[in-house]
Amino acid sequence: MDDIRETGETIEHITWHDQHIATIIRPGNLPDKTTFVTPESYYQQVGFVVYPEGGEVKRHIHLPIQRHLVGTSEALFVQKGRAIVDLYALDKSALGSWLLKAGDLIILVAGGHGFRCLEDTVFLEIKQGPYTGLVEKEMF
Repeated sequence: MDDIRETGETIEHITWHDQHIATIIRPGNLPDKTTFVTPESYYQQVGFVVYPEGGEVKRHIHLPIQRHLVGTSEALFVQKGRAIVDLYALDKSALGSWLLKAGDLIILVAGGHGFRCLEDTVFLEIKQGPYTGLVEKEMF
């Protein structure tokens, strides 16, 4: 995949046949009110939470709610460097390639993906656990 996309949009949703594959969030999107990028039904909730000066997040604890999850979504924040992400549909067909730079966040929801680092790159990866020790990936 040689056609590398960089649309300039601060939030770009990538889909295939109405299936959400990934979302890329680039720096510069500073909403003035709390705005979630992912729908409420997603296993991983991602959004901008906005508080005014003097605002407060009251102390709290998250209750132990059991959830049933299928699949593994993940989010990768590019802390340093540049990389190309190649995205694939559920049938493993190529969807395209996107350039990721320091400050970009990609949320990987479905389908497949691979990365080609153009320089020394550091990702901060956030995904669901616990790690099972089982085979969780299929290479293609």
